[in-house]
Amino acid sequence: MSEAKTTQSVQSGEARSSAIMAAGTLVSRVLGFAKTWMLAAALGLGSTVTDTFINANNLPNLIFLLVAGGVFNAVLVPQIIKASKAPDRGADYLSRLLTLAVLLLLALTALVTLAAPLVIELTTQGYSDQQKALAVTFAFWCLPQIFFYGLYALLTQVLNAHGAFGPAMWAPILNNLVAIAGLGMFIWLLGANATNPHTLDNWGPTQTFLVAGFSTIGVVAQTAILMIPVIRLKLGLRPRFGWRGVGLGQAAKLSVWTLLTAAVGQLAFLYVMKVATVPGAERLRLANAGETTAASTLPGNAILEVASQLYLLPHSIIALSLATVLFNRMTRASQDGNKDELRDALSHGLRTMAVATVFGALALFALAGPLGMFFSGGEPQDGVMLAQTLTILALSTPFMSANFMMSRVFYANEDARTPLYVQLLLAVVYVVGAFVIQFLPVGQIIYAIAVLYTLGNILSVVISVVFLRRMLGHLDGPRIANSYIRMGYAGLGSALAGALALWLLGSYRADGFAWSSRPAAVVTVVVVGPVMLVAYLLLLKAFRVTELRDLMRPLLGRFGRGVPVSAGGRDQEQESTTPARATVSDDTGLIPRISGEFDAASFRAGPAVEPQQSAEQHPEVPGASEYLPDEDVPSTAKGGRFRPQVPLPGRRTYQGEAGQNPYFPSEDQGSK
Repeated sequence: MSEAKTTQSVQSGEARSSAIMAAGTLVSRVLGFAKTWMLAAALGLGSTVTDTFINANNLPNLIFLLVAGGVFNAVLVPQIIKASKAPDRGADYLSRLLTLAVLLLLALTALVTLAAPLVIELTTQGYSDQQKALAVTFAFWCLPQIFFYGLYALLTQVLNAHGAFGPAMWAPILNNLVAIAGLGMFIWLLGANATNPHTLDNWGPTQTFLVAGFSTIGVVAQTAILMIPVIRLKLGLRPRFGWRGVGLGQAAKLSVWTLLTAAVGQLAFLYVMKVATVPGAERLRLANAGETTAASTLPGNAILEVASQLYLLPHSIIALSLATVLFNRMTRASQDGNKDELRDALSHGLRTMAVATVFGALALFALAGPLGMFFSGGEPQDGVMLAQTLTILALSTPFMSANFMMSRVFYANEDARTPLYVQLLLAVVYVVGAFVIQFLPVGQIIYAIAVLYTLGNILSVVISVVFLRRMLGHLDGPRIANSYIRMGYAGLGSALAGALALWLLGSYRADGFAWSSRPAAVVTVVVVGPVMLVAYLLLLKAFRVTELRDLMRPLLGRFGRGVPVSAGGRDQEQESTTPARATVSDDTGLIPRISGEFDAASFRAGPAVEPQQSAEQHPEVPGASEYLPDEDVPSTAKGGRFRPQVPLPGRRTYQGEAGQNPYFPSEDQGSK
């Protein structure tokens, strides 16, 4: 087969893999919103029970990320990738690694679950004894998810290391379907909240099982279904003990900056979420005192959670995809010491991404009312509170995605310290801000937290710019500003068109069409959304925003429409052949976590790197990949004045010839 045909085949395979992953992620997002809608219908968006459940159901993911998430992504992923290149495809090594990880996960899950009352005590504020008892009950049902989240992350990386990217992106769909089934049964058997209010006083074990039980069963199903493609790999994985030489201790030492970054971010987020539980507790007190009108106007952490999921949508669909495309280009530029190319890649990413995020921010802002009504559970007052929270968060969407793109530069330069410094500064802002917020009038707490996150998104960009200017000298500011201004004009015109359409539909009146029912809210979104999009696209063309074309090219390639090209517009065949290292996670901790919902995308592998022949280093392994450098290869990072080189997490664990770890002799070694 000719080299050209081989290259075309590889690109076609990458396009198919990207399309499968993107489709799975998109379907999962849609079902996630369906689950949120069902939860609001079953329990009510502004109810104390919903606030209590969401807080307990978010804990497993947050605790996993706090205690083990950084270890899994920064320490285990490089080991799994390296082991997969062995002659036995890492069967022996992976068996030992998975055995150790499973035992540690079991111990962590058992310990945290048994400590559920203490966990609730530490993560809530102002709960009554009755609400605290329900929260502990929910926690007992939900905290076992920690084990399955960890196992899911491990199995995902085993599949990714062997080129199977699709299953992990589609598995969360099963999770959402199971949860939706439980909520559907809840409504069918016990009635929706609008017709049969569900409160702490009439809550029972059956209700707990259908809500919290099915939530955990969904996580179990999401993990269990991954066993099918893992078994099809025919690796012969089985429990194996004896872990001398695994190298996790040394890897953890080298990954200390990454681990600290994750821990700092999660601890700050947990504290903010603790403050967010105050309004729910006060709502219950007012309801018990007979002040139902005052209680109904207090937004709780359920309002913040749903607003967060909506606000993160443009970022998760657009920014993550574009960052994946650009990361290899950034890494090559960093390895070559080419600051101009690295700066150009960042500039291109920021400008191209903004085409989508600017529109997404304005669309969410304009459509906050109808979206709030749709997810309100049938209560217009809850829809108003959700809309108000979403309008605060929406306009900072471009800043959040811009900061994520900037963080790719640090990781492309193999710099794990700077992200920690950024996270520490943000964590101080969040903790101090949350401490002050808890003394505000209780009805303003959730809105104030939304303001805090918006300010955090803006501040994160400012801080990242300071560090990046030290690294790159300048950031192509005039060209970026020029593009953003023209996109802003187009966005403003789009917003005016949307406002006119909303006015015609009566969305600015309490008795208007959009507020009459949830189906009417959907119709409003379906009508106004395309109007805004068409106006935006026409204005982008009028203002000659060429970044629109650049955005569509990699995105169409990601969804399988043609061959993907580099973000810079050059064919892949023309790019440097310097192998790009992997990023181990899309969740860097630099983005303020305002949603505790588990995101499977956080555990997928980094950009796919085409295998490179390495006959000199691994003659016995044809096509060995340089995904991670060997032990004797120095760091490729250029570093700074006081840091000439920065080791890649996991670099100096066992990195010798694949399959030749002396502590784990393979069958081939044993026969020699």
